[in-house]
Amino acid sequence: MLRSLFVAFWLSLYVTGYAVPTAAGTDLTIGIGADVTAIDPHYHNLTPNSNVAAHIFDYLVLRDERQKPIPGLAESWRTVDPLTWEFKLRRGVKFHDGSDFTAADVIASLERVPEVPNSPSPFTVYTKQIKEMTVVDAYTIRLKTAAPYPLMPTDLTQVAIISKNARKASTEDFNSGKAAIGTGPYKLVRYAKGDRIELARHDAYWGGKTPWEKVTLRLLPNDASRVAALLAGDVQAIEYVPTSDVARIRADKRLTVYKIIADRLIYLHMDSDRDTSPYVTDKQGKPLSRNPLKDPRVRKALSKAINRNAIVDKVMEGEAVPAGQLLADGMFGTTRNLKVEAYDPDGAKKLLTDAGYPDGFGITIHAPNNRYVNDAKIAQAVAQMLTRIGIATRVEAMPSATFFPQATDLKFSVMLLGWSSGTGEASSPLKALLATYSKDKGFGTANRGRYSNPKVDALLEEALATVDDARREAVLQRATEVAIDDTGIIPLHFQVNLWATRDGITYTPRTDENTLAHKFRPAVAK
Repeated sequence: MLRSLFVAFWLSLYVTGYAVPTAAGTDLTIGIGADVTAIDPHYHNLTPNSNVAAHIFDYLVLRDERQKPIPGLAESWRTVDPLTWEFKLRRGVKFHDGSDFTAADVIASLERVPEVPNSPSPFTVYTKQIKEMTVVDAYTIRLKTAAPYPLMPTDLTQVAIISKNARKASTEDFNSGKAAIGTGPYKLVRYAKGDRIELARHDAYWGGKTPWEKVTLRLLPNDASRVAALLAGDVQAIEYVPTSDVARIRADKRLTVYKIIADRLIYLHMDSDRDTSPYVTDKQGKPLSRNPLKDPRVRKALSKAINRNAIVDKVMEGEAVPAGQLLADGMFGTTRNLKVEAYDPDGAKKLLTDAGYPDGFGITIHAPNNRYVNDAKIAQAVAQMLTRIGIATRVEAMPSATFFPQATDLKFSVMLLGWSSGTGEASSPLKALLATYSKDKGFGTANRGRYSNPKVDALLEEALATVDDARREAVLQRATEVAIDDTGIIPLHFQVNLWATRDGITYTPRTDENTLAHKFRPAVAK
């Protein structure tokens, strides 16, 4: 069921400009807006990495542009009993090296996920529910869980299938291309870290030949460079169109713009666990003996101090939607009982006084400066707002390759982050961001503030064992309400996904923000 805001944005999907003669040649170059940290599809649960992986590897279950699960390497799936899922695999699928895809490759892929060392954000959140795997035959596999688990097909949209021969391969083996043997539409030719990824068409791809013989994904995290490359014709498409350039690109008749509301939540994570926190100080910069972020009144004060509408209007130039919960309206698990936090600086000051901080304190917000749309600017805007209520706030922004490992190692106190559910339902951010960290359960894999609330955990576990969709949604709604009322994170806004193309090339925008070369289409001459 689609609710009003989400429907409005889907209906607002539009194209500006007009078709021009068909683009010459069969090569496509795309400007990618965020750095890629690895080709290894099981190393880092990061959207840019998964986006590249989707070109080279396949998944048992795929997603359409609005995240509806559709058949992938699995042609069908069903529950055999309340604890067992059966997947019928597609026959005749070939890996890039010519070998046949079978159930053995699925087993190897699922077994490898928890064994990848030093993952900044592991994929175990999607595999931890699997307690037993059984190969019925070469093209049938059964996955057993400890309790009824309705999200198995949804979770498997996130786990790339590798060749069984790469079961023990290192991340570097994938980065070098040695182990990067998938069944996807493209073969890896070269990964030049920080520069580009070169791909060649996999002519034996089970989904049919794509329009492009060669694809180059140029890593252009700098907004100005990405737009300049599009205008100059060095790339034929870009993602993450800078909000400051949307009007100019729309006005250029050589170019086409596509947009849709994202499932990407931009939010603040806070260290609400430790008794002392490394970047929480008094107003003079001296360490505090107790961590005020452990107090829910303080966390709520920070939320009330933020003018989300101003950030959307001024920083995002209207290309975002203020957020009051984990997913945009219309997605599974959103609740009508949560509204966007009203801007209330006086209320924020009162909460600080009630919590014993009438004069405030000092914090540092850490943020990436090349990962999310206007990420460093958003952090600066939030810092100014917090400073106005007496919290002396600094910002340290850095490249994502530096930011994420430190955030995962709990080096920070307050962090600006983003989360794309990838599944279209609230269980994803609840499991990853707000569930109590548990390596055994695979919960809290991106809970970098180590927020913990037993009520949230209990509701989440109930939801994950509830097969009935209506009942599961109601439980997810309640879990979301408890977590947001407790200010486990501070939602800021939902991004609007923006792409731009030239030479009449078309693209269907996606809520999951993936930029997939095989979904671009050359213009049809008129």
